[in-house]
Amino acid sequence: MDKEYKHPEYQYLNLLKDVMENGRDEKEFNTGIVFKGVFGRQIRFDLSEGFPLLTTKKVFLRGILHELIWFLKGSSNVKYLVDNDVHIWDEWAYKRFKEAQNSKFEIRNSKLKSKIRSQEEFINKIKTDKNFARRWGELGPVYGVQWRRWPASDGRKIDQVAWAIEKIKKTPHRRHIVISAWNPEFVYEMAAPGKSVALPPCHTLFQFNIKGNKLSCQLYQRSADLFLGVPFNIASYALFTMIFAHVTG
Repeated sequence: MDKEYKHPEYQYLNLLKDVMENGRDEKEFNTGIVFKGVFGRQIRFDLSEGFPLLTTKKVFLRGILHELIWFLKGSSNVKYLVDNDVHIWDEWAYKRFKEAQNSKFEIRNSKLKSKIRSQEEFINKIKTDKNFARRWGELGPVYGVQWRRWPASDGRKIDQVAWAIEKIKKTPHRRHIVISAWNPEFVYEMAAPGKSVALPPCHTLFQFNIKGNKLSCQLYQRSADLFLGVPFNIASYALFTMIFAHVTG
């Protein structure tokens, strides 16, 4: 493979071309929107050659930084993101609020029903009212919770990130340094009523590998929006890998 083809930008563009030429038309389950899809593609980036921030489309770098911090904090509430003017998760919190608003169990008779109509009004309330944010900013057990506080059957909260750091430092030759966000207990119909996560994880798991003094990370995504999400994911996991390399030495 020549160097030009290996460049992150060309790998991304060639993947887009692959989808356009070889993708099959499929219908999105929830929206009915038709899209082209392929299965099992892979792209690789050598971080020693530079940071893979794509330039053929605008990438929200500040959003990437704050979302990754949010994940690593183990948070499941959008308030941190909202306070930092990052709104990529707003719609999911608002969706949960609207669903509860229409439920006979929640806020049908609340004054909030008449006062909050739009997503913008909802987010402003999240930003200015801590009690409201605590109640309605929650997204359920999303990425950060599974990474840092995976709920074990015996009541423990498993910190996969801390575990992975320890393993990289102490037993870097092992092949089990995996972090997963895919917990069937909280996904789709497998979840108990009212326990499903707001958005089932798309970037579901990743594995670290150490050869000599080099750290590699392999990410698996069950679903990927090539135009919107993938450039974001590339930069996010590149940054995460660089952080892990720095922390583990």
